[in-house]
Amino acid sequence: MAGPTSRLLLLARRADRCRSLPLLLPRAVHAAAGAGAPSPTAPPPRLPASASVRSYSNAFTSVHGERPSSEYAKIRKESLETQFGRILGSSSRRLFADRGFGPFLALYRAATISFHVVKLTIWHLLLNDMRKRAEKFRVTLIRLGPFYIKLGQALSTRPDILPSAYCQELAKLQDQIPPFPTRIALKTIESQLGSRISDLFVDISPEPIAAASLGQVYKAHLRSGELVAVKVQRPGMAPLLTLDALLFHMIGGQLKRFAKARKDLLVAVNEIVRHMFDEIDYVLEGKNAERFAVLYSHGGDTSEGSTSIKVPKVYWNYTRKNILTLEWIDGIKLTDAERISKANLNRKRMIDEGLYCSLRQLLEEGFFHADPHPGNLVATEGGSLAYFDFGMMGDIPRHYRVGLIQMLVHYVNRDSLGLANDFHSLGFVPEGTDLHAVADALRLSFGDVRRQSNDFQGVMNHLYDIMYEFNFSLPPDYALVIRALGSLEGTAKALDPDFKVIESAYPFVIGRLLADPSPDMRKILRELLICDDGSIRWNRLERLIAAISAQSAESSNASGAGSAENANGSSEWRSFDMHSVVAATEDLFDFILSRKGWRVRVFLVQDIIKASDAFLQEATFPYIFGKEGKMGELNPEVS
Repeated sequence: MAGPTSRLLLLARRADRCRSLPLLLPRAVHAAAGAGAPSPTAPPPRLPASASVRSYSNAFTSVHGERPSSEYAKIRKESLETQFGRILGSSSRRLFADRGFGPFLALYRAATISFHVVKLTIWHLLLNDMRKRAEKFRVTLIRLGPFYIKLGQALSTRPDILPSAYCQELAKLQDQIPPFPTRIALKTIESQLGSRISDLFVDISPEPIAAASLGQVYKAHLRSGELVAVKVQRPGMAPLLTLDALLFHMIGGQLKRFAKARKDLLVAVNEIVRHMFDEIDYVLEGKNAERFAVLYSHGGDTSEGSTSIKVPKVYWNYTRKNILTLEWIDGIKLTDAERISKANLNRKRMIDEGLYCSLRQLLEEGFFHADPHPGNLVATEGGSLAYFDFGMMGDIPRHYRVGLIQMLVHYVNRDSLGLANDFHSLGFVPEGTDLHAVADALRLSFGDVRRQSNDFQGVMNHLYDIMYEFNFSLPPDYALVIRALGSLEGTAKALDPDFKVIESAYPFVIGRLLADPSPDMRKILRELLICDDGSIRWNRLERLIAAISAQSAESSNASGAGSAENANGSSEWRSFDMHSVVAATEDLFDFILSRKGWRVRVFLVQDIIKASDAFLQEATFPYIFGKEGKMGELNPEVS
């Protein structure tokens, strides 16, 4: 059965290439194809003379529907900005109410920041090289302390705000802050938990095991015998964070000019600071860890060759706003190739498991770990993947999850206008932007073979210049998505240097499109297989059928061998549910036979006629059209 199907699709693709020549269909064919079409008073538009070069009308007519609205994106952005205003307002009131010397502290901190900003301004006048400016900018942020280091880390993933040279330089920022004294950390633990260290722990490490910009971690044994990690926040983080956030609005304009940043720098900083306030609330982090475990953790014990997701247990009796006590999990950094080899861990299986968990976070549930770098995602000796540090989490609504899938499909299709409309509906581009100009820039970018890439960083580099040129503004939810995808790909590349997150995610996306019967997901599936003008993407359909057929054959072989997984270790999540495939096929046929699908029927009849014509020619003159496969390829173009 696969042979005739492949042959028909091959002929259909060949017929698709014939569209470069005008075709006049007989009236009888139009009548047959136009069943359910609009009335004669509204005749169908003329079929395009070429499938490769399309002219887009201002109305953006498509068989899939009209241009989407950006209303939801605006409402969402306003809601998050209001939420941030309430958080910062309440924090600033506490700062000046609780500390009588608040104004003096503000003046001192303002003087310190101003000194560094003046130095930065002088460098701005002396340096013309963009990369040297970016380096000075990074060094200044390190000297200004934790708030600015975290700010720089976040801005490194915001090409819509900073030039690419600055993004690349800020990506080098690490938490380059020395640990604060252990005696201060121990006093913080005792004051927060209300007991002496000796009453709480059998022992605790004399020095921190790890230190970051917001806190540091100690290893300890509880009186009950459990081995735990005790995370202690740096003293004074809440007032310092509030003070720096308020003062940034005073000096943000100068930093903006130095970095040649866009006008929405302050808006972006507000969103970043909102997440910083979440990060210094360790009770919230503990709740995040438990929610993450409920959604994604599975399989506490791992049999040989299997993988599971582990999340450390939270010890609530030893957790407060500035203290977080978690189960200690020994792990191997994914960058430590030697230890991973010694432990005989299956790298491919770990990558598949981590990718599946990340895709579920971003595309199914919406609650995701925003910073899965190699320090926060490790392998255990038993083969599990363990997540740490749940301070920076994202929670994106369904509208944006569907939008992410739609952008991926349009990018794979190289549908520049569809991608431009995605940017509009999701709030990437401001109102009034010429979407056709954006589409033209994307089309030129897609045509540059030197910049083609399937890895996430390559795609972002692909879009950097366009984003900056057209005044793009990443929605708050997507800023963390970009950070998460970038961190995920970097972590996976430590295990497999050839890993590409977009290419690897594609089977999962197709599975989601087939399994989800909601109207918006069905629309995206149609866009994957049917062009805006109604013509069918036969090559895409052929690959999809081939993938389903291959998976069906593998399932049969696996069941015959009595194994849940075939020899090459393909993961279960990459397979397609056949009931979903049947349901999606029925919905696709319903659309084609509906009033909206009349243009698809026209192209379908056209393709059938051309495929039949090619088939009859080959059957009638097998020698002429079959010789070395050359005439069979070329002749339809001139028939």
